[in-house]
Amino acid sequence: MKHVIVGNGAAGTTAAELIRSQDPGASVTLITDEPHPLYNRVALPRYIKTLVPEEKVVMRSPAQYAQAGISFLTETRVRSVSVEEHTLLLQPGGELPWDRLLIATGGRPNPLTVPGGDAANVHTFQTLDDSKAILRDIGRSRSGVAVGGSFIAYELTEGFRHHDLDSTWLIRGPRWLRRILDAEGGRLVDRIASEHGVHMVYGEEVAEVRVRDGLAVGLRTTGGRELPCDLIGVGLGLRMNIDFLAGSGVATHRGVITDRFLRTNVRDIFAAGDVAEFDDVVLGRHNMMGTWDNALAHGRVAALNMLGGSEPYADVPTYQSGLFDTIISVLGMTPENHPDLESVGAVDMTARTCRKLFFLGDRLVGAVLIGSIHGTRRLMDLIRAGAQVAVSERRGLLAAR
Repeated sequence: MKHVIVGNGAAGTTAAELIRSQDPGASVTLITDEPHPLYNRVALPRYIKTLVPEEKVVMRSPAQYAQAGISFLTETRVRSVSVEEHTLLLQPGGELPWDRLLIATGGRPNPLTVPGGDAANVHTFQTLDDSKAILRDIGRSRSGVAVGGSFIAYELTEGFRHHDLDSTWLIRGPRWLRRILDAEGGRLVDRIASEHGVHMVYGEEVAEVRVRDGLAVGLRTTGGRELPCDLIGVGLGLRMNIDFLAGSGVATHRGVITDRFLRTNVRDIFAAGDVAEFDDVVLGRHNMMGTWDNALAHGRVAALNMLGGSEPYADVPTYQSGLFDTIISVLGMTPENHPDLESVGAVDMTARTCRKLFFLGDRLVGAVLIGSIHGTRRLMDLIRAGAQVAVSERRGLLAAR
């Protein structure tokens, strides 16, 4: 059985290694368009702050793949998929046959598409090579602007401030995570960032990057502000890597659509990780979650089902991160992907906490917690159980422990 996995992130590598361990006779090929084996993307924000060295970020070596019996193709792209022939057309060249195919391609950052947006010191932040370039330019910069209202833009802002850059955070919307946090929650994050020396600018976008000798030296906003800077970081969301599936017959929407077993509409093709738009049996609808833990769990389930199993993915996707000197935790479903959710929330500016719960009908389906994550286990249990919560009881859950 020829198992081919496109994408060597957490989902793809987990699947490849599990397939080999469960079926030593299987042929496993792992494809990546990067030059690197698996590395820990979660560690990249700490890497650009020089809190962890590169050797602690990299998690595998080509020799380890070879020892495990995994054929590892680097700097290789898939141009197209033939469902009829069970082959992949590769770039730079050649075809690769498959019996079972896993798509774990994740997404790519949206670029800054304005005049000057391609200057050498304008960076997106997703890969190890991105991180190396950012760290290089931080070392020769005095000021930086982070663009976007995403987690990536936050991580860039925090990285700039860690290195004592004069830092501005430019957000198109009225607040950070505007689809998840309400106005009060946004004010709390504004306060936290401002206390750490970040200049916050809302309601504006980049109109033009000022360039001199190929390098950004500042930018002009749509509101007419001039922001001098030596470094620009871009966190404007991701576009899923599904272009190569055009015309293949594999169903896509925002990502690759799968059932609860992570199988696509084509029987021998599966998807996992960020790119999978999976039938979430816990939340009762299709969902996407771009987190490391979700990718690891997807890789395991996809591998077992590629080997002939019938194991559904049944867990609550979670994400947890630092937020300057505090913490944020996101559980389950949020209005980021499902704007029809109802919510209740509470913010304590003195305690610097925010708690917001999301409901689909009468079910608790998600939450976001800032500053205090007490009660997380109970909330997770309620989400998993599909617990019904009367409107009169919802605010009581905000104090869950």
